[in-house]
Amino acid sequence: MKAAKFEGDGRISVVEAPMPQVAAGEVLMRVVACSLCGSDLRPWRQGWPRTPGHEVFGVVHQPGHALQGRRCLAYIPVWCGRCPECQAGQNHICRNAQELIGWQRPGGYAEYLAVPQQCLLPVPDDIPDHLAPLLLDTIGTAGHGVRLARRIVDKGRVLVLGAGPIGLGGLLVLQHFGFEQVDVFDPNPFRRGIAASLGAVPLEAIPPDAAYDLVLECSGKDAGRQSALEAVRALGAVVQLGESDAWQIQETKAIRRKDFYCIRSFYFPISEYAENIEILRRGGARFERLVDAQVSLEGLSTLFAQFAAGDRIKPQLHLHD
Repeated sequence: MKAAKFEGDGRISVVEAPMPQVAAGEVLMRVVACSLCGSDLRPWRQGWPRTPGHEVFGVVHQPGHALQGRRCLAYIPVWCGRCPECQAGQNHICRNAQELIGWQRPGGYAEYLAVPQQCLLPVPDDIPDHLAPLLLDTIGTAGHGVRLARRIVDKGRVLVLGAGPIGLGGLLVLQHFGFEQVDVFDPNPFRRGIAASLGAVPLEAIPPDAAYDLVLECSGKDAGRQSALEAVRALGAVVQLGESDAWQIQETKAIRRKDFYCIRSFYFPISEYAENIEILRRGGARFERLVDAQVSLEGLSTLFAQFAAGDRIKPQLHLHD
């Protein structure tokens, strides 16, 4: 089969790779689509020992299996089903999970991959192939963060920092849950324009006297985290969705002299999947705006360069037309 090899320094080559070895409890998936994610820029820049790609949609290719021929997503954490977190339905934070698909085990920038069967999420027939991957990070991760925040703040003014795929997904999820006043800041005018087209108020700068009821930090940058903690009102909530290797925050007076809630959200539990499908169904035409390019494996290198430059929102590898 063909697979993408991430060599570092922005270099991706297409190589012939052996078919995945399917272990007990796993199935073979024929990849149809794999969306690019901001976290994939790390292996793009640094290189990676395994095939990346963690927003994977495909078709089960395992004769005799109950899901043979079914369209499915690959749920990223390889969860155990036995620990207290899994028993409580919080399989995304399984304490025994040692592997994430596309990170510690091969991912979806290839024609095939092996998927643990507990990580298969069947996709309804009415969800188009190209929109299905949005049910993972774009809706799933953002949606879980918003659900956590709604335990504290269920209305009011919202600021979204970062208008990449998680930020714009967060915007659409916020609107689904009834938040009507959503400001979005991103230094990239192209991304601010997309946010405006989806009904947000685009900001070229964050007001110095900002006091938002809820702030979604989706940039993964220290400047974004700093702004989030300073811009939230007293007794408001900040949701940390963007990721990076380290934090450096200066505790300014605007942070120190107020009470507020800080929430860190990682991925989503499978129990939220059905509601996430409904979010996609209700907002389908608007989510279409996010999927702005589809390429073969041979086009992946150029697409990553565009994505890294901020010229794409949620492009994807798309195979087997």
